Amino acid sequence: MDSPTTHMISRRDALIASAAAAAAVSSSVSAAPAGAATPAMPGAAAQAGAGDTPRAKLSLNVNGKVHALELDTRTTLLDALREHLHLTGTKKGCDHGQCGACTVIADGRRINSCLTLAVMHDGGQVTTIEGLGTPQSMHPMQTAFVKHDGYQCGYCTPGQICSAVAVIDEVKRGVPSHVSADLNAQPMLSAEELRERMSGNICRCGAYSNIVDAITEVAGSRA
Repeated sequence: MDSPTTHMISRRDALIASAAAAAAVSSSVSAAPAGAATPAMPGAAAQAGAGDTPRAKLSLNVNGKVHALELDTRTTLLDALREHLHLTGTKKGCDHGQCGACTVIADGRRINSCLTLAVMHDGGQVTTIEGLGTPQSMHPMQTAFVKHDGYQCGYCTPGQICSAVAVIDEVKRGVPSHVSADLNAQPMLSAEELRERMSGNICRCGAYSNIVDAITEVAGSRA
């Protein structure tokens, strides 16, 4: 007795059949009337109405002027300054808190504005490079940077200057650094101290020695 014939499908025939089925589905979707709803993919969750961006109202005193803002709660202080208040002196460098180009002075302390949210400073006071001085009336630290050529391309300079101004205030308050020999003694503004305290501000042009000279001059005049 003959055994029943088994019909086998070759790999080539299977690929042809799959391609034909895919082409048919694509044609039916393309032929759907404009505005017709597209069937959802299996397992896809409907997101309509669930993507509203949370916003918050806040007040920032920037360079002595109060600004009322309404921002996406995820907006960094850096982006609030640059994109919403158009104070572009504060630079966006690494956007990861590693270069110091975005340094500003917030409530008397220097911070990386790219690492903090604007809503965290509601009611606070922020000083940017624009608030330290102007080309017509420069801050002593700005004048010293020009005198000692403490920059080349200038991109990091706003953050360097804001940080340098805050460093002098830190020393006056007796805040020690990692290289302070005695944590209970008044810190000395030595070159070693300045290099340590300014280590969070990177100058890719390598003007570090000139920056130290500029800070040393201003610190001496304020002693």
